[in-house]
Amino acid sequence: MSETVLVVDDDPDVARFVEVNLRSAGYNVTVASNGEEALERAVELLPDLVLLDVMMPKLDGFEVAQRLRRDPRTSSSSIIMLTAKALSSDKVLGLSSGADDYIIKPFDPVELLARVKGTLRRAREMRALSPLTGLPGNIRVQEEIRRRVAEEYPFALLYADLDHFKAYNDHYGFVRGDRAIQVLARLAMEVVQELAGTQGFVGHVGGDDFILLVGPDEAERIAETLCHRFDEQVPLLYDTIDRERGTIEVRNRQGDLTTFPLLTLSVGIASTSARTFAHYGEAVAVATEMKQYAKTLSGSAWAVDRRTTL
Repeated sequence: MSETVLVVDDDPDVARFVEVNLRSAGYNVTVASNGEEALERAVELLPDLVLLDVMMPKLDGFEVAQRLRRDPRTSSSSIIMLTAKALSSDKVLGLSSGADDYIIKPFDPVELLARVKGTLRRAREMRALSPLTGLPGNIRVQEEIRRRVAEEYPFALLYADLDHFKAYNDHYGFVRGDRAIQVLARLAMEVVQELAGTQGFVGHVGGDDFILLVGPDEAERIAETLCHRFDEQVPLLYDTIDRERGTIEVRNRQGDLTTFPLLTLSVGIASTSARTFAHYGEAVAVATEMKQYAKTLSGSAWAVDRRTTL
């Protein structure tokens, strides 16, 4: 479905110019001629983006932007300010009012479409982020795997998750459980940036599960380094008595105490160095299988699929 854009400008010629160019690019466009109408239409439409003129009678663009941000129904809409002023103070005022970007009049259609596309793309990416870790979430992870498969780009998929996490969460509570997940997220980002550079990708698919996409040649070193660094951090996640004992005790549903070891990490690796993948789900399935095997090994461990495509 096409994204919806609300164009707000009291100059009908400018509004028409913007409307025609956005419609030709495939967007659903609605026009409002003043600030009051803009606020009414925004609540009705819940637009993906508001293109908002600064200089309007009664309610100027800054005030409209602030009201859009304060209203929970429209607070997530992206806002681009249209301004005839190039002064830095006006830009700062626009951004501080809640705008995501600004365009200085006069502008050409190429710049207009580039700013609109960029702002909407960033908004989509933000909606796809995990609120706990700030990493790309399930949607972005699937898109990135699909892209690499479709482009036949060499890659390795690492599927990582924590062992004994439910017991840890039950014992220490959700706040400290979230902290453990955030520690793993930070380490995964650090290791991938250090060893894979800008071509690496780290996504949080939910809970304590993470997907790392890197080059085939770096995969095993990244898995080994991530396991090692996680083991170094694990003692800091426990109270002194549990850390020294090396276990925690959690009551099961029957009320009996059950002993669990400290958190460890399991990583499964699927790589195009051994086989090709026709679908993103194939790569995930192979990595999941390898991760389950890694869980049978002692401590933090990783396992790589070395089978070739038949």
